[in-house]
Amino acid sequence: MNHWLTAPLLIPLFGALVQIFMSYAPLQLRRTLALATSVLTLVATVMLLGLADDGNYRVYAFGNWPPPYGIVLVLDRLAALMLVLTASLALCCHIFSVRGTDEAGDYFHALFLFQLFGLNIAFLTGDLFNLFVAFEVLLIASYGLMMHGKGTLRTIPSLHYVVLNLAGSALFLISVGMIYSVTGTLNMADLAVLVPQLSDEDIPLVKAGGLILLVVFALKGAVLPLCFWLPRAYANATAPVAALFAVMTKVGIYAILRVHTLVFGDDAGVLANLGMDWLFPAALATIAMGIIGTLGAGGLKTLVAWQVVVSVGTLLAAIALGKTESTSAALFYLLNTTWLAGGLFLLVDLVGRQRGTAADKIITAPRMHSRTLLSVLFLLGATAAAGLPPLSGFFAKLLILKSADPGPQMAWLWGTILIAGFLTLVAFSRAGSIVFWRNVEGHVSNPGKLTLPVSVSTGALLAMTVVIVVLAGPISRYTDATAAQLHDPDGYITILGTQAVGPKSPKELLP
Repeated sequence: MNHWLTAPLLIPLFGALVQIFMSYAPLQLRRTLALATSVLTLVATVMLLGLADDGNYRVYAFGNWPPPYGIVLVLDRLAALMLVLTASLALCCHIFSVRGTDEAGDYFHALFLFQLFGLNIAFLTGDLFNLFVAFEVLLIASYGLMMHGKGTLRTIPSLHYVVLNLAGSALFLISVGMIYSVTGTLNMADLAVLVPQLSDEDIPLVKAGGLILLVVFALKGAVLPLCFWLPRAYANATAPVAALFAVMTKVGIYAILRVHTLVFGDDAGVLANLGMDWLFPAALATIAMGIIGTLGAGGLKTLVAWQVVVSVGTLLAAIALGKTESTSAALFYLLNTTWLAGGLFLLVDLVGRQRGTAADKIITAPRMHSRTLLSVLFLLGATAAAGLPPLSGFFAKLLILKSADPGPQMAWLWGTILIAGFLTLVAFSRAGSIVFWRNVEGHVSNPGKLTLPVSVSTGALLAMTVVIVVLAGPISRYTDATAAQLHDPDGYITILGTQAVGPKSPKELLP
């Protein structure tokens, strides 16, 4: 076993526990320890990315109980990619929060690290029940982060978020119960072996459980019609929290990729590609709804929040094509859109603090003191979001479009993504021209200062749109290998030792 697989879990967990016991310590000390924890987590995930790049699966079995009997962590290319993506985003958000966001409550850093802990469990776990546990950990932390601060403007959208996710958690538990009642296991590799062997009388119950799972993942990912909770919730959260939540919807996308390629993939017999027929039209409808929301947004935060919905639809449209090339393109796009959305949430908060009472509203206001820098960063983000060259958004969308086979599906995909890109450009152009150039006389008194930490964290995330282009070759090779590994689940099954059903008696478990 490779004990390093536990590092992305233990580091934020211990860091969060330390923050709880040090809640009365000086704020500067707590900030230093919290940032050190985020840095160590990023270092650990980068190291695991290097390990996973050789294409081998690595397993950590808690208590040395062999799968499918024990709890296991599994590292492959996809898990490593998601870990690095999350840790890098979290570090930038954490740096941004020391500007003053963390002053509103004693437990901000503890909640932030518990959120990171839950996200990392979700990406590393090898069974469905622990995926449910991971969802609960990250959601409980997110409830506190969402309501961090004061005022009904934040509390009411947060309450909607909590209620919907509690309903989703209940459905998740029901679905895994249905699957376990038939298969007797929730280990994903073991399920990949057992599902094709189901008898005719057992298939309907597992099918129902699998479809409920897909609905739960769609809720977590904000797929239409389960996306209307997201814009208000994200727009009213504090900037670093909203930026971190840019990866929350990607947890639902990850779960669909993991479960529905491994357990309900091409080799699942009668249940092969369960629910995938509905995924493509739902994805296109999600893009359309996101664009309508983007065009009608009255504030910059709401504009970015609806763009998160657009990105979800774009990702799912690529995944629904069911090809290795389209999955690789989706992963390339996932990197771009997650860092971009996080950077934009941070940027619009900086803009809002420069505009006095106008805040982030798309209305005329006195000229900002740092208009040149902020407008350049906004232009960079808008160009990437619309998918214009030469930034990463263009290449990510191009890869998705190229992955579609000629036919009606290709026509719908090309038409929807290209029109959505054009309308995104229109929405961002309208917002940018009003906010940055249609100014009334005078300047805002006492504007928020652009300190070094907030400038660096925001600029770093937006600069990733350039870095991805520079490193497009290595990144594409990695996403190609990840997609190939994902569409060939035999390696996952073999490493976990579940080519056949495991030992039946306690004696057979003994060495």
